[in-house]
Amino acid sequence: MTPRYGRVLLKLSGEALMGEEKYGIDPAVTSAIAKEISEIQSLGVQVGVVIGGGNLFRGLAASAKGMDRATADYMGMLATVINGLALQDSLEKHGVNTRVLTAIEMRAVAEPFIRRRAVRHLEKGRIVVFAAGTGNPYFTTDTAAALRAMEIKADVILKGTKVDGIYTADPMLYPSATKFDRISYLKVLEQGLKVMDATAISLCMDNKLPIVVFNLRTPGNLRRVIAGDPVGTTVMAE
Repeated sequence: MTPRYGRVLLKLSGEALMGEEKYGIDPAVTSAIAKEISEIQSLGVQVGVVIGGGNLFRGLAASAKGMDRATADYMGMLATVINGLALQDSLEKHGVNTRVLTAIEMRAVAEPFIRRRAVRHLEKGRIVVFAAGTGNPYFTTDTAAALRAMEIKADVILKGTKVDGIYTADPMLYPSATKFDRISYLKVLEQGLKVMDATAISLCMDNKLPIVVFNLRTPGNLRRVIAGDPVGTTVMAE
């Protein structure tokens, strides 16, 4: 199989590591995700991963309850580092060399994010997990994914979710909602579709970086996306 993409940025929510648990990290689910990532890496695809922290701490929710927003966001960034280390452990158990690069320096547990170093790791066939978001409060991990994808010159952002694409409404709440196979950045913004936040979508639109939204919970889906199969929804220029 010839991969459609040579270098990708995979965006995972923190909740992706929870499985059916209400909180925290499910090692079996994390291992399953790592297996999917290792499969595409074995095809020669260079993989960067940005992971959220919502399974451990959500800054926006804490600030809504009265916590200082910047403090809450920094706590959320630290949660993404915990998730990054968990994913690194699972990936290495699958025999894949992995580096965690963090936007907030903590040299005892991860490397500081340096763009050229990240690219060099990718070129050497290592998976790079980008943790601590952008390192700045008020920015989501969606925006971090868009930013890191630009910096490493990824061909596409792959957003793994629990639904099989973008719908006109939440398919869990509205069974009659219809799925888009392709949609433009502008329509996502105009219709307020919950794909990624507006800052991330705008950044991708300005740099013509496509986004593929797909169901990460379906085994083999990540490989199918890499193969160019019609999986999920593609967000791109009109």
